[in-house]
Amino acid sequence: MKNCIAAVDMGTNSFHLIIVQVRKDGSFKIIDREREVVRLGFHKGEDLNTISEGEIEKAIDVLRDFNKIAKFYGADLRAIATSAVREAKNKDEFLTKVYEATGIFVEAIEGIKEAELIYLGVLKALRVKKKRVLCVDIGGGSTEFLLGDKGRPIFAESIKIGAVRLSKMFFPDYHISPRSIIECDKYIASKILAKSNLHSHHQFDCVAGTSGTINAAGSILYFRRHNEFAKSLNGFTFKANELFEMTEDVLRCESPVDRLSIKGMEIKRADIIPAGLLILRKAIEIFDIEKMIVSENALREGIIIETIKQEDEHMVISV
Repeated sequence: MKNCIAAVDMGTNSFHLIIVQVRKDGSFKIIDREREVVRLGFHKGEDLNTISEGEIEKAIDVLRDFNKIAKFYGADLRAIATSAVREAKNKDEFLTKVYEATGIFVEAIEGIKEAELIYLGVLKALRVKKKRVLCVDIGGGSTEFLLGDKGRPIFAESIKIGAVRLSKMFFPDYHISPRSIIECDKYIASKILAKSNLHSHHQFDCVAGTSGTINAAGSILYFRRHNEFAKSLNGFTFKANELFEMTEDVLRCESPVDRLSIKGMEIKRADIIPAGLLILRKAIEIFDIEKMIVSENALREGIIIETIKQEDEHMVISV
């Protein structure tokens, strides 16, 4: 197919691939997507600062498969890595091995850049271009906050709190206890409040939530309302009190198996969702958020939008 671009989001919890076909006006449509759970930095050390040999091999296998799909469509592939890779002590080794095995040059971006790309994705998914919007993205290794006004970022912050990272720190074997929940909750608050930009005094028209934990929360809340899974969560809005009630239900389930009794729970997220929900709950409390709208677009769509813009600018310069 003509004019195709592939974007890979190499997150701490999972790798996502989207293939898009770019139209003449610069817009695009997604024609294929894949997702594989790949937890980077989870199997060695106390934090997410070392990517194990097994994780490197898994990452290479997944990227090889993604590359085959991209080549099938004749798409140029751009891969971006986030928290676990940018923090890894063996980042250079990881990036070199990936390139030698797959031919893919991976960009390990900083958290602020990640937040800005997520904002681009949100602007594409939701009707918020003319609004002042707070974006919240809870990933496996980090959480990004960005305040944007009429398409322009006001501030962006990236914090080392994520569903995988905090599960590793506070919930061994993904089992939770009242004490570990309290300790995790205090840790989250200290990390968020350490950033001077993150407080309850900001004014915004709406709050957009993206990525794994928030999509998983939205899925459960949608099921509670409609007793069925949503075909699409984009634009789905939930209230703070709904999220608080559901979070308490999840936190009463000690093990991942217990959590599968929660209707709408994604099987692959039942292990790490307590940590993710604690982050989301604390963000809602600190920013005094009344409701949140889900954006199915996030980093990968932002990669596409930025890539299209860069290619257009290159064409103009060349002409």
